Amino acid sequence: MSDSLSAPEPARPAPGDHHRGESVRRTRAKGEPRFPDGPRADPAGSHFERRIRSFQPRRSRVTAGQAEALERLWAKWGLDIDGHRVDLAELFGNGNPVVLEIGFGMGEATAQMAAADTGTNILAVDVHTPGQGNLLNLADRGGLTNIRVGNGDAIILLREMLPPDSLAGLRVYFPDPWPKKRHHKRRLIQPEFLSLAATRLRPGALVHCATDWEPYAEQMLEVLTAHPDFANTRADGGFAPRPGFRPLTRFEGQGLDKGHVVNDLLFRRVQHEGRRDH
Repeated sequence: MSDSLSAPEPARPAPGDHHRGESVRRTRAKGEPRFPDGPRADPAGSHFERRIRSFQPRRSRVTAGQAEALERLWAKWGLDIDGHRVDLAELFGNGNPVVLEIGFGMGEATAQMAAADTGTNILAVDVHTPGQGNLLNLADRGGLTNIRVGNGDAIILLREMLPPDSLAGLRVYFPDPWPKKRHHKRRLIQPEFLSLAATRLRPGALVHCATDWEPYAEQMLEVLTAHPDFANTRADGGFAPRPGFRPLTRFEGQGLDKGHVVNDLLFRRVQHEGRRDH
């Protein structure tokens, strides 16, 4: 037997041995999950679906602090979007209204909104692992028990997992604009998506979108205005000023400094008299 086979394997550093902010780099055995107690890589097996994706998973590096949060807090505050029905009151431990946020980046704005309105639960969904870990860290440090982090495809969550009238609001902030014309079909805010969301939003629920890509803002306004299940909160039928409850993010501030225009859209879910919406 060679020395290389008989020599003991060097000890691997524990999560606490890394400095906060240091990237986690470790070779995993084939088939070994990235975070054994954290979010699953593909909870719904969604890559088997023949459907155009409105998102693209980003494989950026996870810091030691984010990895530690994913391992420690996922079982408590995480939700793998696997297609199984979910009871929101059970998930949050209370019957408070639930707002769905699709795409939260690194989670700073989500944490601020949760802290400012502790009576509203936020189910924040993304596929970006570092952002999931960062938001869990922010929630933990801030004692924010009204945040749950969803991992996976929001379409599957809406279509398969949530009951009718279960959401008090929907937030879509700065989604991928897919600027090339051939990719416009990948944009999230489309008539089909709004029809699906309408079945899960209770009457009066607020749909709030924001984007710094003006052509996408115009499309959002056109699609939402034309949809029979939603009504603009603006009497003039246009864009809304940024409401006080949506924080100005660092990313947004940098864009504004460069002359970017940010448009907010605020629409209400409407109930049609004499018609069942579900």
